Amino acid sequence: MKKSNVFLASSLLILSGCMQQPDKPQGEVRSPSEIMNAATQSNWRDVDKENILRITLETGHVYVELNERLAPNHVNNIKLLAREQFYNGLSIYRFVEGFVAQGGDQTDTKIPQQGKKRLDAELSFKTQSRLPITALDGSDGYAIRTGFLDGFAVGQNRNATKTWMTHCTGAFAMARGNEINSGGTEFYITLSPQRYLDRNITVFGRVLEGMEHVQKLQRQPTSGRAYNPILSVDVLADLSGEDSTQFEVFDTSTPLFQELIAARTNRPEPWFKFTPNYADVCSVAVPTRRKTM
Repeated sequence: MKKSNVFLASSLLILSGCMQQPDKPQGEVRSPSEIMNAATQSNWRDVDKENILRITLETGHVYVELNERLAPNHVNNIKLLAREQFYNGLSIYRFVEGFVAQGGDQTDTKIPQQGKKRLDAELSFKTQSRLPITALDGSDGYAIRTGFLDGFAVGQNRNATKTWMTHCTGAFAMARGNEINSGGTEFYITLSPQRYLDRNITVFGRVLEGMEHVQKLQRQPTSGRAYNPILSVDVLADLSGEDSTQFEVFDTSTPLFQELIAARTNRPEPWFKFTPNYADVCSVAVPTRRKTM
């Protein structure tokens, strides 16, 4: 055992001597904060309230932008379920630390009146020709290409004819059983990146605001208290008299967002002494804000 440890230490020493740390980028490179300060209103887009869910928990609201382009059937179905108040009074019945928070009907007995109980999975969106995205350079262990489309983190095949949302923190997806088309009502929110789930399940949205309320959920049921009740799930467009919130998301198709990716890839601030020349799709947060009226 001791000899093995000596050999391992020697090998690592040799390797570290051979490997060179990448140099910091040359020339004038703006920091992420400088890039954001330079952004104008044209760099932001309004999020359609028709494609925002407001999930009301005991501690506050969670706002989710739905991805109508990549998973239209799931988006349409969950809006139908919300409008028939399917989720009101149900719960976030599964919380796995660092993994997901899952909600809906734990008994799997509630029958929707407008929405569907089961849907065909929308694991990827297929196109005849290449679907342009704002792509990241470099390799990714889970997809040939990764990048951003309409503000959502996505992966693609080599020909860019299949596009899917990735499981970054705050991804909103449809839980299922072993059968690929067994999901329809039970949603979950990822608490951290879970990329190994990509293309195994339908991701159809991302949290815009309110992850702190997801993180505040009870980990285990408490006697005499409802376990993580869902007070309501609504389409934000239906709440104009109650909730006037308007969200803006940074336009990920712009050169300024490409510059932001570069700044995240190699941070130019003097605090950083080592820059890896790499950023994965989940480490580039898409800026989101409430619009000031």
